Amino acid sequence: MALMVNNECINCGSCEPMCPNDAISEGEERFIIDPDICTECIGDNDEPQCAEICPVEACVPDPDREETRKELQEKYS
Repeated sequence: MALMVNNECINCGSCEPMCPNDAISEGEERFIIDPDICTECIGDNDEPQCAEICPVEACVPDPDREETRKELQEKYS
């Protein structure tokens, strides 16, 4: 599944440059992750880089975007 940024986001900006897919951008209230681009870093890294660097653990799985590892890999390709 794609990741999302929840309300815990403190707008530190640490996540944006870490995304290998450029799926993260600054939103009106907090950073946002484009679920059509997010691959949870499958194909590039072992772990989602935004979740790894987020100091408040605001980058979490999006329950509305369940995708298999295969689907994420295909999206990355």
